[in-house]
Amino acid sequence: MQDLDFSPQIAALRSTFGDILSVIDTDRLKAEIADLSEQAGVPDLWNDTEKAQKVTSALSHRQADLAKVESIASRLDDLEIMVELINDAGDAESAVEAEAELKSVSKLLGELEVQTLLNGEYDARAAVVTIRAGAGGVDAADFAEMLLRMYLRYAEQHNYPVTVLDTSYAEEAGIKSATFEVDAPYAFGTLSVEAGTHRLVRMSPFNSAGKRQTSFAAVEVIPLIETTESIEIPENEMRVDVFRSSGPGGQSVNTTDSAVRITHLPTGIVVSCQNEKSQIQNRAAALRVLQSRLLLVQREEESAKKKELAGIITASWGDQMRSYVLAPYQMVKDLRTDHEVNNPSNVFDGDLDGFISAGIRWRKKKTD
Repeated sequence: MQDLDFSPQIAALRSTFGDILSVIDTDRLKAEIADLSEQAGVPDLWNDTEKAQKVTSALSHRQADLAKVESIASRLDDLEIMVELINDAGDAESAVEAEAELKSVSKLLGELEVQTLLNGEYDARAAVVTIRAGAGGVDAADFAEMLLRMYLRYAEQHNYPVTVLDTSYAEEAGIKSATFEVDAPYAFGTLSVEAGTHRLVRMSPFNSAGKRQTSFAAVEVIPLIETTESIEIPENEMRVDVFRSSGPGGQSVNTTDSAVRITHLPTGIVVSCQNEKSQIQNRAAALRVLQSRLLLVQREEESAKKKELAGIITASWGDQMRSYVLAPYQMVKDLRTDHEVNNPSNVFDGDLDGFISAGIRWRKKKTD
């Protein structure tokens, strides 16, 4: 058996790993873990459920980040030893395992490198994602629901806590719009590259002639503001409407006027929330999203650069950022990064890591 020589690849990985460590700063990460562990150990922590959940969630994510860094360091060392042992023993079967381990470590390092690129002002925040059906009639409403499921599956696969705040169902099929919150560290930085117009091409199940149909949906992603940054909104600048929740539901849904719609009169921004159990909870959730939107508007006015956080999304021909083609061939392609796959089913089932990583790298290169 010819000797394995992974020296150039391992040297390149170690160089990349060194660059990552200079950004991550493991000493700071360990200090944050110690501080959060101390907060999590306070006896009356769970008297404030919201604060407790934030502390424990932040602690869990910091620990996961540190574990990932330590795992890569250990696996790089082990890989070098493995190659030496394989060359001494001439073990061809183990050589295949070593090659698989090299690919695995490379993939993990690539994911960690992408995370270090999330250093924007808002990137560490939780995210509020809104999906709206665009041009394309019933197919567009169905496509919007497909995208909602896709993002919920993506969040589930990454153990990101998600709260669906509002869903407006279309008459025949699908949804007119949906808004959900992803409460995980760096959710905004990660998902913000998904903002834009998405395009679907397929043989329409809603067309009796079986013709190919093109439809569009818009995805908006904004950072969730912290409580300490809340914008005070005078009561006379808001119109609050209550109504009965629509769509499928269980107890207390469709039975009481618990859903809330808040209209900000000066800007015309409208936010709805109907998925909480009580009117008070829905009002608080809707107000929080409205404050996030107004903060974004305020920051955009202060600096034109902030406009790229949400942008103007028309959900129609000419400005799509990603195409999902189901007929006459199978392909999903991001038109900004040229990243593409030939398995739309996996993508619609939440397999978005490749697209998101490519998007983050594209955005970084564009702003450098």
